Order: sequence, then C-alpha cells, then structure tokens
Amino acid sequence: MMNHICSSCQPARPIEDWGTVYLRPIGKLLGRLFEEQKWTTGRENGEADALYVSYSSKEQFLALAEWLNSLPLEWTEPLQVKVCGENDSPALLEWLPFSQLAARFQNMHMVSIIMEEKFTSFLQPIVDEQENVVAYEFLLRAAPGEEPFNPFELFDVARRTGMHSFLDRAARISAIRRSAELLPRGIKRFINFLPSSIYNPDYCLKHTFAAIQRYNLDPQDFVFEVVETEQINDMAHLQRIFNVYRSHGVSVALDDVGSGFSTPEVLSQLKPDFVKIDRGLIDRCDESEEKQQLILDIVQRSKEFGGTVLAEGIERREEYEYCRSAGIRLAQGYFFGRPSAEPLPDQIKR
Repeated sequence: MMNHICSSCQPARPIEDWGTVYLRPIGKLLGRLFEEQKWTTGRENGEADALYVSYSSKEQFLALAEWLNSLPLEWTEPLQVKVCGENDSPALLEWLPFSQLAARFQNMHMVSIIMEEKFTSFLQPIVDEQENVVAYEFLLRAAPGEEPFNPFELFDVARRTGMHSFLDRAARISAIRRSAELLPRGIKRFINFLPSSIYNPDYCLKHTFAAIQRYNLDPQDFVFEVVETEQINDMAHLQRIFNVYRSHGVSVALDDVGSGFSTPEVLSQLKPDFVKIDRGLIDRCDESEEKQQLILDIVQRSKEFGGTVLAEGIERREEYEYCRSAGIRLAQGYFFGRPSAEPLPDQIKR
C-alpha cells in the first residue's frame, strides 16, 4: 500500500534560535575536527556513526553551517542532517541531505519567501478569435509590499533546497484563491504545475482539488498546464497526472510546444486538451516560412486528437493575424495585456 504522507509537500521547518543539529555519517577525521571546535557535541543514541551538535543562538547555528560548508565536498556530500528545535523529537524528523541545508543557508532570503509564502498571483489575459478575453494565465509574483523576485530563480532555489513540491503546491493554491476573488464563473484559469513535484498524483493533488471545492468553483473552469524545464523522462507518470486531473473535471495543457522537450511527438503521445505554442515559434512567424510550417504541423497534430491550440508571446498584430489564419483559436501575449494584479475591467480587449 502506498504511503500517503508526502513530506515534500509540507512546508520547510523554520530553524529555531536554539536546538540541536544531528549529522550522519561521521567519519574519524570529521569526528576529530568536531572535537577541536567549541560546540557542545555528543554521539547520538541508536544511530550508528551519528553525532549531535547543540547550539543556543541563530548566530551559533549559522557559524556551524558556515564551517561545514567550508569543508571539502567529499566530506560533506555524504552527510545527512536533522535540525531539531528545543521541543522537537528527533525520531519524528526526516534525515535531509546536507546539500539542502547548505542551499537554504546560502539563499536565506529566497527560502523565507517560500516558507512564509510571500507571493501572490498576477493574471495575463487569453483571447479568442474575436479578441474577447476568455481566460487568464496565473503567474507567480511578489505579494503586495514584498520585495520583487524572479519566479525562475525562486523555483531554482526551491529545487536545490528540497522545497519545490511545497512551493509548487502553494503557488497552485494561491492561484485558485486569487481566481475565486477576481473572476466570474465561465472564465477559464490556466495554472502552472511541475510534474517533478508530484510524486503520487492521487495524494499530491488532493490539496488542489480541495481548494477548488472550498472556494465553490467550477472544475471545468480550470486548466492545469505543464511547465517543465527538464526533460520529461517518465511519460507514463505525466500521463497518470493528466488522468487524475481529468478525473476531477479539470483540463490539462502542454506548454512551450515546439521548443525544447515539448516536441510535436510528445504532443501526440500526451494529447493535452490545450496546446500552447512556444513564443519562440510565434515571434515574427508572419515573416518566416520555416516557423509557419512548424506551426501548421502543431495545429494539424492537435486537430487529430481534438486539442485547442493557443499561441503564446504575441506582441504584434501581424503575428496574431497569421496565427488566426492558421486556425489557432486562442492567443496570449503583451499585445493583449501584460501580467497584472487585476483582470481587465470589462473582460474585452478593445
């Protein structure tokens, strides 16, 4: 039976001002080095070759992390750690790779954004052939009054610190909540997700479906789109994610088609409800026969399985006119509107 407790979806634990750091495995040389330091150390009962280091201030903890980070990589790479507050039970905490602790230490500002959820969702309009706004894509941005951040960098830090599943889930729920506050029923909401953050779709997506229900929203108004900068190695797993989404009445989209790993071949395998053509193909497509041929191929493949095609990154009227003539029904880009905190006033592009 599959374990339904997914620690990756949980928020990272804050580091308290006093507590204990547990480390394993401790080799003889590293053990002697610890003995030379001024920290209070000891051997951990019940753990072979494990050691604990007590600290009584945030400064002491940072000094320990800094010292460990200065050691040769071959010593620290195999290390696993637990950071326990005064009232925590070490037995209930998971061992984490030291690299995650080091990454959190090196990116404390970004980590605080993730842990304290200092973000919100901006909206970018999506229009149909008559330039009516029929949907919005929700994009992660800094919360009001918070320092701006680069979403790509935030997710990169989340990956390196083992927090990307939590961030991905929290961002989805933030978008659902914002859509409930801002949009009427019947306007579709495109929300990004990372397949690599979803280990067990039946469990990991429960929070998402519960949020849709909690805000009394129509599942048919939602489109969850794959945003993945890494190669899709497990196509069967991604298909299972798609199946779970669809079983709850929502649609799925494949992003950046025509670029990187989102090839027309992948498109034909996954058969998403919505096909978003990469902005690199759309840029100046009205002037390039090569791009036009690739676009037509995507449109034709999508037509074969009933997928609705959306052109991303439109910045010129000429690009939009070509896409419309090629049979593309939906469009998105700065030409229609930049991401903003509020939807367009009347839902219509004038």
